[in-house]
Amino acid sequence: MSFLERRRTSRLPLQVPILLRWRDGSEMREARTVSEDVSSHGVYFSLPEGIEDGTTVEIEMTLPSQVALSGPSRVRCVGRVQRCEPEEGAKAGMAVSISRYEFIYRRDEAHPEKDLFLIPQD
Repeated sequence: MSFLERRRTSRLPLQVPILLRWRDGSEMREARTVSEDVSSHGVYFSLPEGIEDGTTVEIEMTLPSQVALSGPSRVRCVGRVQRCEPEEGAKAGMAVSISRYEFIYRRDEAHPEKDLFLIPQD
């Protein structure tokens, strides 16, 4: 069976550190990893364990100046896991579609309570 391409925009092979947060039942989880590719509507990365399809996640990353065009820019995104696929070495590849994003400015860094505002409470 051939792969059906459903991406709305092309992805850049961009490896940037990302901070990922999600709710697993009543527990807030957090992981750090590196992106494999990024677009304006999604990001792909690997984790040691998978996250269930449909899970809302928050991703924080710094886009390099080649992408942001105004110097390195920190961005916080919210999206949903579209697919989780097994990879070699007991890892899971994760495709996340981004539905919202905001740029993080230095004044926001002094207010860590803002960090979790994107993930809805159950």
